[in-house]
Amino acid sequence: MTEQDVALELERLRGTVEAGFARLDGRLDLLTQKDDQADKTLDDHEQRLTALERARWPVPSIAVAIGGAGCALSAWQLIR
Repeated sequence: MTEQDVALELERLRGTVEAGFARLDGRLDLLTQKDDQADKTLDDHEQRLTALERARWPVPSIAVAIGGAGCALSAWQLIR
Protein backbone atom coordinates (compact mmCIF):
# COMPACT_ATOMS: atom_id res chain seq x y z
CA MET A 1 0.00 0.00 0.00
CA THR A 2 1.22 3.42 -0.82
CA GLU A 3 0.93 6.50 1.30
CA GLN A 4 -1.82 7.72 -0.98
CA ASP A 5 -3.87 4.54 -0.40
CA VAL A 6 -3.41 4.84 3.34
CA ALA A 7 -4.46 8.49 3.26
CA LEU A 8 -7.54 7.58 1.19
CA GLU A 9 -8.55 4.81 3.61
CA LEU A 10 -8.01 7.11 6.57
CA GLU A 11 -10.24 9.72 4.92
CA ARG A 12 -12.97 7.10 4.36
CA LEU A 13 -12.63 5.98 7.96
CA ARG A 14 -12.88 9.57 9.10
CA GLY A 15 -16.10 10.02 7.11
CA THR A 16 -17.55 6.85 8.60
CA VAL A 17 -16.67 7.94 12.13
CA GLU A 18 -18.17 11.42 11.56
CA ALA A 19 -21.39 9.88 10.24
CA GLY A 20 -21.54 7.58 13.24
CA PHE A 21 -21.03 10.46 15.64
CA ALA A 22 -23.73 12.47 13.86
CA ARG A 23 -26.20 9.57 14.26
CA LEU A 24 -25.22 9.15 17.89
CA ASP A 25 -25.62 12.87 18.52
CA GLY A 26 -29.10 12.77 16.99
CA ARG A 27 -30.10 9.85 19.19
CA LEU A 28 -28.76 11.60 22.29
CA ASP A 29 -30.77 14.72 21.40
CA LEU A 30 -33.89 12.57 21.07
CA LEU A 31 -33.24 10.89 24.42
CA THR A 32 -32.71 14.28 26.07
CA GLN A 33 -35.99 15.52 24.64
CA LYS A 34 -37.85 12.42 25.88
CA ASP A 35 -36.26 12.84 29.31
CA ASP A 36 -37.44 16.45 29.47
CA GLN A 37 -40.97 15.37 28.51
CA ALA A 38 -40.92 12.67 31.19
CA ASP A 39 -39.81 15.24 33.78
CA LYS A 40 -42.66 17.55 32.78
CA THR A 41 -45.15 14.68 33.02
CA LEU A 42 -43.82 13.68 36.43
CA ASP A 43 -44.08 17.26 37.68
CA ASP A 44 -47.66 17.46 36.39
CA HIS A 45 -48.57 14.20 38.14
CA GLU A 46 -47.00 15.38 41.39
CA GLN A 47 -49.02 18.61 41.25
CA ARG A 48 -52.23 16.72 40.56
CA LEU A 49 -51.56 14.25 43.37
CA THR A 50 -50.85 17.08 45.80
CA ALA A 51 -54.11 18.78 44.80
CA LEU A 52 -56.01 15.52 45.36
CA GLU A 53 -54.41 15.04 48.76
CA ARG A 54 -55.34 18.57 49.81
CA ALA A 55 -58.93 18.14 48.64
CA ARG A 56 -59.32 14.82 50.43
CA TRP A 57 -58.27 15.72 53.99
CA PRO A 58 -61.68 17.17 55.07
CA VAL A 59 -63.53 13.95 54.23
CA PRO A 60 -62.36 12.00 57.33
CA SER A 61 -62.88 15.08 59.49
CA ILE A 62 -66.44 15.45 58.26
CA ALA A 63 -67.06 11.76 58.88
CA VAL A 64 -65.81 12.10 62.47
CA ALA A 65 -67.98 15.18 63.02
CA ILE A 66 -71.07 13.40 61.68
CA GLY A 67 -70.30 10.33 63.77
CA GLY A 68 -69.87 12.46 66.88
CA ALA A 69 -73.12 14.27 66.19
CA GLY A 70 -74.87 10.92 65.75
CA CYS A 71 -73.49 9.66 69.08
CA ALA A 72 -74.51 12.87 70.81
CA LEU A 73 -78.00 12.66 69.35
CA SER A 74 -78.32 9.03 70.42
CA ALA A 75 -77.15 9.86 73.94
CA TRP A 76 -79.62 12.74 74.10
CA GLN A 77 -82.43 10.43 72.94
CA LEU A 78 -81.53 7.89 75.68
CA ILE A 79 -81.42 10.52 78.39
CA ARG A 80 -84.68 12.09 77.34
